[in-house]
Amino acid sequence: MDPINENSKQYLGKLTERAKQSKIYRDYQMTGLQIAAALQDLKHKALYIKLAKTRGAETLLRLAKSIAENPNVKNRGAYFMRVIANNANNNK
Repeated sequence: MDPINENSKQYLGKLTERAKQSKIYRDYQMTGLQIAAALQDLKHKALYIKLAKTRGAETLLRLAKSIAENPNVKNRGAYFMRVIANNANNNK
């Protein structure tokens, strides 16, 4: 195996930077990321992507934006999930 030279270090650095970037292939992935950004909860972006895939993406995005505009909500992600759970229980 060849020793690591300066070009190899640069290449590995580029690979590391590319791995940090988000890769979006489907519409629901973009919607999930928009929901996470609106709620300022990027830690749970995978959850929002899954919700956007299984439920109405536009409805969820509209709900997230309305929650983000409300200054009284402290934990936006938790409040968002509570509203979704209440809607699911009411629709049964």
